[in-house]
Amino acid sequence: MSRTRLCVFCGSTTGTRPEYPAAAIALADAMTTAGVGLVYGGGAIGLMGVIADAMLARGGEVIGVIPQALASREIAHAGLTELHVVASMHERKALMASLSDGFVALPGGFGTFEEFCEVVTWTQLGLHPKRCGLLNVSGYYDALLSQFDRAVGDGFVRAANREIVIADTDPARLLGRVLVPAPGAQAGRVSPGDL
Repeated sequence: MSRTRLCVFCGSTTGTRPEYPAAAIALADAMTTAGVGLVYGGGAIGLMGVIADAMLARGGEVIGVIPQALASREIAHAGLTELHVVASMHERKALMASLSDGFVALPGGFGTFEEFCEVVTWTQLGLHPKRCGLLNVSGYYDALLSQFDRAVGDGFVRAANREIVIADTDPARLLGRVLVPAPGAQAGRVSPGDL
């Protein structure tokens, strides 16, 4: 029987505000209550470690995917349901996407931004029909959301594609909104404005 899983991108540090780890724990609460498993970057540190530990403490499924080169640097989590050690970042992202039914970004840095924008692009191009959500903790993603809106206004992103990205401040509500297929996402249907 297949299980619903959410891929969560997040920082390898906990940031400077207590709201960030609290949000990771709240998302774990929402996921375990809904019976949703976690797919994430496999680390034991930062927000990655916080959400993994919170999921495990609540009896949730946790699947980590980490490249060999980062396994020692990010301190690969030893207590997961499954840990996949892969050869490259590209392999990591592809496996995480294939194991997941939707994506959420908690606060994080460049790696989080890059991973999130890549899966948004994959949805836009019809490579998968998965929704992409931002857990907007303490306004962390306000500027990024404004940039996405400007890209629509300036003609670089179609309004329908902007709808792929959803944002919410409430983890349970965001979870419910992310785990439905993205609007208009159909494999193989790409127009020039989608590139």
